[in-house]
Amino acid sequence: MNPEFWTIGDITRRIAAGEVTASQIVNAMTSRIANVDRSLEAFLATDSHASLRDAAEVDRKHKAGEPIGPLAGVPIALKDMIVTKGLTTTAGSKILAGWEPPYDATVVERLRAAGAVIIGKVNCDEFGMGSSTERSAFKKTVNPWDSSRVPGGSSGGSSAAVAAGLCTASLGTDTGGSIRQPAAFCGVVGLKPTYGRVSRWGIVAFASSLDQVGPITRTVADAALVLQAIAGHDPRDSTSLTAPVPVFSEGLTDGVEGLKIGLPKEYFEGAIDADVKSALEATITALKSKGAIFVDVSLPHTSLALPAYYIVAPAEASSNLARYDGIRYGKRAEATDLLELYRRTRGAGFGPEVKRRIMLGTYALRSGYYDAFYKKAQQIRALIKRDFDEAFTQCDVLLTPTTPTAAYKFGAKATPLDMYLGDIFTLACNLAGLPGLSVPCGLTSDGLPIGAQLLGKPLDEATLLRAGATIEATVGLGDKRPSGVRGIS
Repeated sequence: MNPEFWTIGDITRRIAAGEVTASQIVNAMTSRIANVDRSLEAFLATDSHASLRDAAEVDRKHKAGEPIGPLAGVPIALKDMIVTKGLTTTAGSKILAGWEPPYDATVVERLRAAGAVIIGKVNCDEFGMGSSTERSAFKKTVNPWDSSRVPGGSSGGSSAAVAAGLCTASLGTDTGGSIRQPAAFCGVVGLKPTYGRVSRWGIVAFASSLDQVGPITRTVADAALVLQAIAGHDPRDSTSLTAPVPVFSEGLTDGVEGLKIGLPKEYFEGAIDADVKSALEATITALKSKGAIFVDVSLPHTSLALPAYYIVAPAEASSNLARYDGIRYGKRAEATDLLELYRRTRGAGFGPEVKRRIMLGTYALRSGYYDAFYKKAQQIRALIKRDFDEAFTQCDVLLTPTTPTAAYKFGAKATPLDMYLGDIFTLACNLAGLPGLSVPCGLTSDGLPIGAQLLGKPLDEATLLRAGATIEATVGLGDKRPSGVRGIS
């Protein structure tokens, strides 16, 4: 039995048919983590005893004829920004090292209610601040396609673990592309839902008006199933939407006949790698052959998304991270007075990228600078949202590259600005609160995955998933799997 690359459908169908037990699947996955993760470095925390206990409960219910849930026995890993009872949750930061939460985030409660088995916590850039997982305080996760390259970030551990077959699915968080970009780098599917579609209660906050939880999976169908389990209103989250949740998997096989797909010219004008451009052209050709109708659209304020994001996100981060002072939250350093306590706690607890963004955000919110920076960024944000609204009067979805390049080598981004520019195609989606989906659409000449990004109307994840399923079926990776890490194949 080799369940490492089974889909959610494979697992639930075989458990229901009595071909395999949840305990056998979790045992196999736990063994694979022990063998492969020494090279991959994706996991920060596991608890095989708890995982096997939960799997045994699924088996007991199945044997007794009780309902077992749509994700019964499916091993799922969680980005370490997601609060999980009984498993250390650090947000990739030393300031939370060793913290074991006494409760589950809403998304974790919902996964457990659906029968999923939480297999462990996976690595991320510290507090979600990074695009390569090089900014984790604990380890550097590698890309399973090529261990000399980054897996992307900040949900790099989530994407690498799914791509390498160490879990069937994972949850990540997306503040400016942190689900879609690593999904593209690792050759998996990444879905950022509409802001408010999924509860943020129990998520370690980076930028509260931008953060959103979403699934990372090997197939579009699996993404639909996980989103189904975690979506819906949560009264504990004031930003949670009360909109009804459709059955996301219903239209996956409907195809794209007559679907109007917009091509925003601003997303194709910059410095895009030749392999990425070629893969997107092949994707467009494939969708046309299936009956999709392409229209040219413009998002004129796209160039302002990057500077606006790097005012809004650090400003919100500086507020959210003020609580980590060694008194309310975070490890406390020894000191003789209060200011010294703050300085030592934060100085040793936060990494350089987190400190950089806190200082940028604090500066932007200072008296005398608020109007010039934060207020202006919010005005630009409104213009970006207006651009999308106008574009969607002409089309149903937008198609763009997910990233300008495929996965780059460790240390290749010499400055923070170089790193920030890699998110140029994903940031605007978060500023506008829209859903976005990255689907593998080919490989570079070096054998690295390339992602196509679909952006949709608010609460229209169903159309994104339908178009994504067609991309997957026509130009997706098929049975191609990574082999860049020892023991992975």
